[in-house]
Amino acid sequence: MTKIEFNTLVMRQASSLKMYALHFTHDADDANDLVQDTMLKAITYYNKFKEGTNLKGWLYTIMKNTFINNYRRFVKISSFVTKSDDISSANLVFSSTKNQGESKFIMDDIKNAMSKLPQEYYVPFTMYFEGHKYHEIADHLTIPIGTVKTRIHVARKLLKKGLKPYDTACKKVAYAELD
Repeated sequence: MTKIEFNTLVMRQASSLKMYALHFTHDADDANDLVQDTMLKAITYYNKFKEGTNLKGWLYTIMKNTFINNYRRFVKISSFVTKSDDISSANLVFSSTKNQGESKFIMDDIKNAMSKLPQEYYVPFTMYFEGHKYHEIADHLTIPIGTVKTRIHVARKLLKKGLKPYDTACKKVAYAELD
């Protein structure tokens, strides 16, 4: 059977396919879409059809599977996407609290606070932050380990003071979550 003959046979089944599609969708427009999808798949995969078998049954199977797959896709998308105009505050908090712009401002503030550290505190703190051990920092700077620990401690206190607005903002968010 040629592709043109096959296409003609499929097109003759359009009216019965539409009735079957209405059984699934209960809507004329959705039924037309389902018939169109079914016919497109049948014509695309005509080489999978075995001549001498039931064409109508094959088309009905394609339609049923297409409807089920579309339904599953719709359910999956509906569970992830909020379609209402009134988005809950929980969804707003989730979508608006973490973004790249805010992170850039925070990183700029951290870099600014670190640049204000005196050199004697900045070097040991950055080395420690990069993963060096206390004894490695002490050896590199040729100072005692106790001095390294003290300078890192002082650097932390200075950074905490310089980044105080973030500390109070975090506390407000934590208290708001408890309410």
